[in-house]
Amino acid sequence: MPGRARANGEGSIFPYRNGFAAYVWVEKADGKRGRKWVYGKTREEVHDKWIKLHGQAKAGPVATRSATVREYAGYWLREIVKPNLAPGSYVTYEVVVRLYLVPGLGRKRLDKLRVSDVQTWINEVGRTCQCCAQGKDQRRKPAQRRCCALGRCCQDLPSATSVTHLRTVLRTLLSQAITEGLITRNVASLVKLPPVRKRKRKAWTSDEARRFLESARANDDPFYAGSVLVLVLGLRKGEMLGLTWADVDLDAGELTIDRQLQRVGAELLHRETKTATSDATLPLPDICTVALDRRRTAQTAARGAAGPAWQPSDLVFTTRYGRPVEPRNFNRFWDRRCDAAGVRRITVRDARRTCASRLADLDVHPRVAMQILRHAQFAITMEIYPVVSSAATREALKRLGESLR
Repeated sequence: MPGRARANGEGSIFPYRNGFAAYVWVEKADGKRGRKWVYGKTREEVHDKWIKLHGQAKAGPVATRSATVREYAGYWLREIVKPNLAPGSYVTYEVVVRLYLVPGLGRKRLDKLRVSDVQTWINEVGRTCQCCAQGKDQRRKPAQRRCCALGRCCQDLPSATSVTHLRTVLRTLLSQAITEGLITRNVASLVKLPPVRKRKRKAWTSDEARRFLESARANDDPFYAGSVLVLVLGLRKGEMLGLTWADVDLDAGELTIDRQLQRVGAELLHRETKTATSDATLPLPDICTVALDRRRTAQTAARGAAGPAWQPSDLVFTTRYGRPVEPRNFNRFWDRRCDAAGVRRITVRDARRTCASRLADLDVHPRVAMQILRHAQFAITMEIYPVVSSAATREALKRLGESLR
């Protein structure tokens, strides 16, 4: 039996297979004592790890085995994501972990996760019908089943953007594991994915925006003032729905933006805005002041009509009984108004883009537009700002042609 290869005081370093191994008695998370092992190809490498492990053992409890992806993901969501990120981010990450990471990679040891493991998993997700994989059709009532549960696969494949998002979540998780010293490299960063082509966003012309607002005003639409704020000041949907009368000063002609209304899972939250840069006090053009004054009068009338059924709140935009407006319901109101006005259907987000493109048409400096739109980075403004109207494009090309003629 070969003797142990050790120096003085290193009673736990010895040859192991094609290298060396060592252990240190540590206190585990459950309070019990156990051995923590380290391995290496040379005694010097193992000795360095052994010394480092001794320091960790003196500092506090040490895990004696590497966590699986499932175990670490649970800790990451609970202790890192939930206390430190926005509620919406937690919900998004939790869904990715539950529906994709755990089923595909959950049993893999964190320190044994390879690039090929992640590459194979993410490729498989991209070519798998998620209706089949997640049993979406199976969960419907028997009379409502229409595809996968009946043997007619609907080929509900995730988009390239969704697949890229899965890699982003895993990469974020593994970055935290690196920070905690559990692994040495982020294998998700080395995975290859096809490039994602961004969808070209839409924007209204000035004439379309004007027709939309005129239609809402003529029909006394309760969201006329909200539409004005989105198109003129570039408010986000959540910021508009989360606006309170305390934020509005009609006498001074100012509007303060520092909160938003957001649906997060089963909760409707009235919370701080997306980023600190989103907070601002903006001057109110006359069209906004008049629209908000009309809204206040209409809300007072609605409160009187509702009587005891009115739910007190300081929100500017409410249902006819004073309750907060569900963001998805506002999307439906918006689509119906587009149809009534006879204009192209665009999203509320694209209406904010319309505000940016109209500022570009008016030759407003991009830095000023950045302050109005409250972007965190100038690059974000410049992604949107060059999208000017087709009329402006035709005029520019006409002038260019005349100069070259």
